[in-house]
Amino acid sequence: MRRLFRFSIALVALALAASPLPAHAGEPVDLLLVFTADVSRSVDQPKFQLQREGYAAAISNPRVLDAIRSGPHGRIAVCFVEWSGVGNQKVIVDWTLIDGPKAAQRFGDQLIELPRAFADRTSISGGIDFAVAQFAHAPFESARRTIDVSGDGTNNSGRDVTLARDDALAQRITVNGLVILSERPLPWNPEHTNPPGGLANYYRNNVIGGPGAFVMVADNFNSFGQAIIAKLIAEVAQAPFPRQAGLR
Repeated sequence: MRRLFRFSIALVALALAASPLPAHAGEPVDLLLVFTADVSRSVDQPKFQLQREGYAAAISNPRVLDAIRSGPHGRIAVCFVEWSGVGNQKVIVDWTLIDGPKAAQRFGDQLIELPRAFADRTSISGGIDFAVAQFAHAPFESARRTIDVSGDGTNNSGRDVTLARDDALAQRITVNGLVILSERPLPWNPEHTNPPGGLANYYRNNVIGGPGAFVMVADNFNSFGQAIIAKLIAEVAQAPFPRQAGLR
């Protein structure tokens, strides 16, 4: 009898070992948001610094934090990625829960302190593909997933950007855009930063997609910080983005 009991226990243990463990759902948040920032060659060091500081300041902005707190869970999760040419994508700050000023400040401090990742060509498609992959690693869960693409030029490296965009949409991921206009075209490739019809129109036709997707335009890198604040509020609260001086 004792042997039979031990044998039964052994069978149960083997069955448990062979069975897949139940998946544990991640912590619920109102939005999973991947920031994808262009750090290609057209983004010089002052522009790069302004871009980093703009994101860091925006996430801690009181209006953005109010928008975050207004959600059902009162928190979002963000991940910051920098991208350049094909194969040049890097997570700068991994998934971070933003539920108040302290968490936002920590995220911003990390962002400002870490070194620049790349300075190569411009593969928006590579940036989108890399951002899509980050959602699978998020320790959080949300019905809303958004990629926030910021850049100052057209896709000139890697696969067609519309294919990357469409693959993201097929996974129910929204792609929004923040275009930084260049005051002077690049002398070696003027249509990269100033394509026919304008860079904002290029993003509308090729980069963004999904329910309520939009493009916001900063007239220059100096207005970038305000653009990020307005964009974050629109993304977090699912509200129409405001039109302000220097933002379109």
